[in-house]
Amino acid sequence: MEISRPDKLNLNPPDSAAAFPGKPVPTREKAGPVAPRGRGAARALKNNVARRVLFTAAVLLILLLVLIGVVLVREALPILRVTSLIDILTSQNWHPTQMAFGLLPFIAGSFIVTVFAMLLGVAPAVLSGIYLAEYTSARRRTMVKPVVDLLAGIPSVVYGLWGVLFVVPLIREVIAPTLDSALGARFPLFAATNPSGYSVLAGAIVLAIMVFPLIVAVTDEVLRNIPAQLRESALALGATRWETTWLVVRRAGLPGIAASIVLAFSRAFGETLAIMMVIGNTPQIPRSIFDAAYPLPALIANAYSEMMSVPLYQSALMLAALVLLVIVLMFNIVARRVICRLGAGCA
Repeated sequence: MEISRPDKLNLNPPDSAAAFPGKPVPTREKAGPVAPRGRGAARALKNNVARRVLFTAAVLLILLLVLIGVVLVREALPILRVTSLIDILTSQNWHPTQMAFGLLPFIAGSFIVTVFAMLLGVAPAVLSGIYLAEYTSARRRTMVKPVVDLLAGIPSVVYGLWGVLFVVPLIREVIAPTLDSALGARFPLFAATNPSGYSVLAGAIVLAIMVFPLIVAVTDEVLRNIPAQLRESALALGATRWETTWLVVRRAGLPGIAASIVLAFSRAFGETLAIMMVIGNTPQIPRSIFDAAYPLPALIANAYSEMMSVPLYQSALMLAALVLLVIVLMFNIVARRVICRLGAGCA
């Protein structure tokens, strides 16, 4: 027996009102108007424009750095045609009138004063940032945080004047005689060979105070952005407040803390005005923390407007600026790799 099939399958349901007369039929609301296709195209256009603008800004930053490097290299070429780079970087003889342009005392002075500043400032700044993020109350935080921000915004010349009026006399009259009598005979590092007070220690103290608020602010922000679940989990496992802070929170925020130290080192190494007011500006490799020194940025700032009639003098200063730029770039690259190894995750 064959079953007849309809030629066409009617997929449209019958009219409910006609099929069931006299019974109320629920009505379905119609969907809203479909967004016109032009609106999606406009959003895509805005997205493309924003992406290209941001890409252009990033490229401009790179081009700016390249342009600075190209200009410095071009201006430094005249002295490099006369003297080799190795001789300039390893010579301690700086006498422009005698065509001697040794940069080693200035490079050593920059490194020594910056390292001492980091030794004095990093530990107190990190601990202060931890306290501000983990232990201080909301009321006390509202009083302390503006002070930290204010310290970060003080001009460097103010720090320099404060160093001249307070730090230098303190070193000359109190710190240098005390350390020299107690440790100077045994440790040459503390021998007070310079009675003026304008010294590596004075520059290190001023730089440490200048970078202190930067490290505190970044450490505070990094630790406050760590999820609260980490703290709660550690406390639930029986850890004390300090164990949670030091073993859990500090480890989670270590890449950010390291980044703050990198920023502080870069600022301290390139600082000019405040440091040249208190360090003595003597082109020598310091043997003691009370010896005067002459950082590389201070050399460029002090000498650029002097003795421009001396041949190759301007070229030597441009080479000093190029060396300063390369040192800061190399340190930031190395520090970036260290931060990646600490777990920050680098693309």
